[in-house]
Amino acid sequence: MKELAIRAFSGAIYAALLIGSLFFQLASIILIGVFGLISLSELSILIKQKSYIQYLIFVLVYGGFWYFCLQNPNLIEGDKAIQILMVITIFVNLILIKDLFTSKKIPLFESKRYIVSTFYLTSGFVFILLIANFHSAFTPLLLLGGLILMWVNDSAAYLVGKNFGKQKLFPSISPKKTVEGFLGGLFFACISSYFIAEYTETLNFNSWLILAIILSVFGTLGDLIESKFKRQAGAKDSGVIMPGHGGLLDRLDSLIFAAPFVYLFLRISGHVS
Repeated sequence: MKELAIRAFSGAIYAALLIGSLFFQLASIILIGVFGLISLSELSILIKQKSYIQYLIFVLVYGGFWYFCLQNPNLIEGDKAIQILMVITIFVNLILIKDLFTSKKIPLFESKRYIVSTFYLTSGFVFILLIANFHSAFTPLLLLGGLILMWVNDSAAYLVGKNFGKQKLFPSISPKKTVEGFLGGLFFACISSYFIAEYTETLNFNSWLILAIILSVFGTLGDLIESKFKRQAGAKDSGVIMPGHGGLLDRLDSLIFAAPFVYLFLRISGHVS
């Protein structure tokens, strides 16, 4: 009972910080960046990246896209930089998906560690930032809707899997995840997309429905990839900053991985210029 209370308390603080920051653009930009640096420190431990160069890369990339794409939205170079980053990030993520299914261990030679820390984690936070500020206008309800879909998916997947799960989804990486849990999370995320479309007045229902599917599928893959990093490192959690939950990376791994695919959909569908 005490452990459940601790878990609920730390989870509530985490959610309150995220949701509260979304009422103020500068606060959200800073908080996303701080969360990114904390998550990067946790990832660096998992993949045994002992240098500090990855932190400098994060500050330069995150700060650069903040300044050139949000403070100077009319710069054509900024939009080109987004496109290039999006292509590289999605390509790296697809390689990580391939490694998830084809390799007993994700190869982590020195150069790949920098590729992972830059185009898996740093880029993920850049796209979270860009989603919350698409069309160079502060649109917190778009990111909030994505967070709600992710939370609904995770909660429903846990409850359905715990009560009805029989067929393991990926037993070698995450023994507790089941196919029934994944489908339950997807189903309830899709149901939630209707209410988000109704009450946020951001995107139409069809768009939110597709986003629910993207977040559920790629969020699950992101969670499995982070679980594989943890298994390779012999760690149960990515950190201890959230008592009862683990690290920030444990809470944000799904969103980090799904963010570039969400942004790609918004761009293809015409919601992002």
